[in-house]
Amino acid sequence: MSRKVRRRLTRRGKEKVDYPDIEESFVLDDKGVVDWTKLPDDTVIQLFSCLNYRDRASLSSTCRTWRTLGSLPCLWQVLDLRPHKCDAAAATSLASRCRDLQKLRFRGAESADAIINLQARSLSEISGDYCRKISDATLSVIAARHEKLESLQLGPDFCERISSDAVKAVALCCSHLRKLRLSGIREVEGDAINALARNCPNLIDVGFIDCLSIDEIALGNVLSVRFLSVAGTTSVKWSMVLQHWNKLPNLGGLDVSRTDIIPNAVSRLFSSSQSLKVLCALNCPALEEDASFVSNTNHRGKLLLALFTDIFKGVASLFADTTKQERNTFLNWQNTTTKDKKLDEIMNWLEWILSHSLLRIAESNPQGLDNFWLSQGAYLLLSLMQSTQEEVQERAATGLATFVVIDDENASIDGGRAETVMRDGGIRLLLNLAKSWREGLQSEAAKAIANLSVNTNVAKAVAEEGGIDILANLARSMNRLVAEEAAGGLWNLSVGEEHKGAIAQAGGVKALVDLIFKWSNGGEGVLERAAGALANLAADDKCSMEVASVGGVHALVTLARTCKVDGVQEQAARALANLAAHGDSNSNNAAVGQEAGALEALVQLTQSPHDGVRQEAAGALWNLSFDDRNREAIAAAGGVEALVALANSCSNSSPGLQERAAGALWGLSVSEANSIAIGREGGVAPLIAFARSDAEDVHETAAGALWNLAFNPGNALRIVEEGGVPALVHLCSSSVSKMARFMAALALAYMFDGRMDEVALVGTSSESTSKTVSLDGARRMALKHIEAFILTFSDQQAFSAAAVSSAPAALSQVTESARILEAGHLRCSGAEIGRFVVMLRNPSSVLKACAAFALLQFTIPGGRHAAHHVSLLQNAGAPRVLRAAAAAATAPLEAKIFARIVLRNLEHHQTDPSFL
Repeated sequence: MSRKVRRRLTRRGKEKVDYPDIEESFVLDDKGVVDWTKLPDDTVIQLFSCLNYRDRASLSSTCRTWRTLGSLPCLWQVLDLRPHKCDAAAATSLASRCRDLQKLRFRGAESADAIINLQARSLSEISGDYCRKISDATLSVIAARHEKLESLQLGPDFCERISSDAVKAVALCCSHLRKLRLSGIREVEGDAINALARNCPNLIDVGFIDCLSIDEIALGNVLSVRFLSVAGTTSVKWSMVLQHWNKLPNLGGLDVSRTDIIPNAVSRLFSSSQSLKVLCALNCPALEEDASFVSNTNHRGKLLLALFTDIFKGVASLFADTTKQERNTFLNWQNTTTKDKKLDEIMNWLEWILSHSLLRIAESNPQGLDNFWLSQGAYLLLSLMQSTQEEVQERAATGLATFVVIDDENASIDGGRAETVMRDGGIRLLLNLAKSWREGLQSEAAKAIANLSVNTNVAKAVAEEGGIDILANLARSMNRLVAEEAAGGLWNLSVGEEHKGAIAQAGGVKALVDLIFKWSNGGEGVLERAAGALANLAADDKCSMEVASVGGVHALVTLARTCKVDGVQEQAARALANLAAHGDSNSNNAAVGQEAGALEALVQLTQSPHDGVRQEAAGALWNLSFDDRNREAIAAAGGVEALVALANSCSNSSPGLQERAAGALWGLSVSEANSIAIGREGGVAPLIAFARSDAEDVHETAAGALWNLAFNPGNALRIVEEGGVPALVHLCSSSVSKMARFMAALALAYMFDGRMDEVALVGTSSESTSKTVSLDGARRMALKHIEAFILTFSDQQAFSAAAVSSAPAALSQVTESARILEAGHLRCSGAEIGRFVVMLRNPSSVLKACAAFALLQFTIPGGRHAAHHVSLLQNAGAPRVLRAAAAAATAPLEAKIFARIVLRNLEHHQTDPSFL
């Protein structure tokens, strides 16, 4: 093998990449397979150059030769540490590879502190973000150790702990400095700026962005500066600017975006500065609110870029050839073969400041910019996203992700803006960017795709363009930031029912489950998005089975048990709730309950201080309680006490939380032992309070729980004592929900069918003192409203026809007018069915009619549990009782007709082959 490596230049995307020349062919073994251990060195180096750092390290570990090749300086000229945790130890381990390092990007104070351990004294460019905690000392040491530094950029977040002292240190140590851009420094003093003027003769690009104050006079001494940005800087003394900056001999571009510059200052700058060519003033209110200035297009041959100007037309005016389409100005410049160095400098600077300002404007989301975003802002971001500058591409993609968002908390976006991006070809551009080999671009593109996909039309376009496969692939990335944004994209896409199957087919379900195991420590953002996507997917029957088959139940239960982050807990609980919602079609409900620690974790989460977590945990317990074994296991895990406490604590909470708390108690109360325990623990009072809620879902669910509780005579008396009769009467007569009225009527019927009377004679259980109540008055009120409820389903004309005819059509007409569709989902026990059968013999004609009406609902053919109820009725000897009720001379007409319909339903099921 030859150790000689000859270089050549090729292109990866739009960037020139230094590749080795390949002269030797692959070495094949006897079977014609490449023998990787015998590849030429130059081939291995080319292979390394196509990989990210993590994969290079993995490949280097295979053998000593590859370890040596993987450390060659030609592979370590650019280093992006942002996705990685880089402390002093990690930097020291990289030092042997970094002696020729030219360009470094980092994130956060810990990485900044570790930079000196890289021993990269040849560094010419350093760019850092998340710089809030970087101190003067750290920046001063970085400057002192890297004297060849030509470019230093810190931002766009604020450098709150950096002062003018560090700026002065940079000036004294880095005499080769050409570009200095710092964001969010509190005060840039004259001494520091004058030090830059004296010691950095090549300094042509200066940016003091989002600073509290700058020394305008000192900036006038930086005679070498060609491009200056003070965007977002407050307290600029424009009178000083006019006196001193107009004398800067080389100043060609000035950025005053997001400042309080006034029209007069702009006009005087244009008239007094001989060198100034471009003034960027995006989002400057004083300019935008001056109608005469906005309408004035005569700027003495200078270019003004503002929200009210045509930015594409303005930039196109910089070029001699004005025949090309103005909206493609940036793309045309990038593709031109004839280069003008000065014009290239202006365009590169314009791309940078525009991407920065547009992102800042998108983040603040000021009112009144819809027209700008729709007419040119969105397309401008798309153009910048195709820049050859990686940082510009990233910021443009982040800008797209940001400017569409209206309410981040509720994942609400502006549909018009999102669809503008789609119409301008933005989806394909973003997906291409997401396929880039650069992980920073992958991350920001995936974030934009995720946010845009909240819009259903954009989500459809993303899916049609192959975006689901791309996101599923990115979700497998070892880069946490990439995986996090990809999981977010799958989360938003999985909202659409039509995309769930495609996500599963692309391997997205397994990729999401794997993310939970991969980032179980320190990856809260990844975990929340992965769990959220799985929650959406689990709502689909087929996808829920896929989630379970790839280990999703264990993964989600592990999150619910071990993670302490509210957002992660909420999504994990929601996912478990959705997995458990398919009790009739798959075994996931039982599987979740059988997973070690699942029920205990969910019970514990109902005590969370975060309403969202409590709501989803209660919802999961509600769904799980439909399984008999789960129901008892939840109670054994302290579920009754926890849910009663939750119900008592959420009187002022959201309707969603109240509904799920009531629903979980409803589910547990199917068991009489649990029902008694709920009453004993104080669960009656909060359920009565929920029954008074104006929210339909809340009072309907509370009515169901009270119906179950009222089956027990002791609980029935508690309901009376706690003032439940008026609440149930109100529901029975006034709710817009037929189900709420129905279940309220059934609860009242249980309470006053006579079984409570014996308990009332001896008082309630020993834990409480019997209250003085008028049972007779309560009974009369209850029966009156039960009767009124039944009569609302009684079409007298249909009843009269059914009374004199035995024709099936007459009974069918009554059935259709009386049917409550949702009642077909209710499932009664043998004891409950038996109680309704006994009620058919009750002396009260109202209770007879109520019992017959209830049995009609439970046995209508096609009902979810109709066959089950018919079987229970047969076992209870109900046909004989029903025939007697139908024939009773003293029974009300409603009771007779309803009883006849139930008998017909029984006969239907007996002749139905599926029932037999």
